[in-house]
Amino acid sequence: MSSEGRLTHVDDRGAARMVDVSEKRVCPREAVASGVLRTTEEVARLLRGEQLPKGDALATARIAGIMAAKRTPDLIPLCHPLSLTGVTVDLHISGSEVHITATVRTTDRTGVEMEALTAVAVAGLALHDMVKAVDPAAVLDAVRVERKVGGKTGLWVRPTAEPSSRSPTAQPSNLIREDR
Repeated sequence: MSSEGRLTHVDDRGAARMVDVSEKRVCPREAVASGVLRTTEEVARLLRGEQLPKGDALATARIAGIMAAKRTPDLIPLCHPLSLTGVTVDLHISGSEVHITATVRTTDRTGVEMEALTAVAVAGLALHDMVKAVDPAAVLDAVRVERKVGGKTGLWVRPTAEPSSRSPTAQPSNLIREDR
């Protein structure tokens, strides 16, 4: 929702629309998203040793995430095509989990949250595809924006304690407005 409490991708009649960003100013923007693939200790061991039947799963997932960020407007309806200046996808194995983090940068008129989320989701899906032969029960979970910076809203950082429920009219308390 926008700061006025309404959805920005819906017109007055309730029809979906692409937001006109022509009046927004071009500025540096960055978004960080994360997610986790929950699997087994055995699969984590195979991932560390690059011993999966399909090959180097982490490298494959990393490339899939980067490619997906670049194709976000083709995958997400009404998403603006942006000139991305950087995409990083990191995968870190911890216990039986693979933590996925994507950082996306641009200098443009709108943010790159969707590109960061898409990078994490597709990296996780590619990783799931790589491990499904040995763990069909693997779960991709907790895909979310961790942080964004740039534009009219400035810096936003995910709160460390997640609220148990969200009011549809609640205002985020972790929004720091900046003139950018």
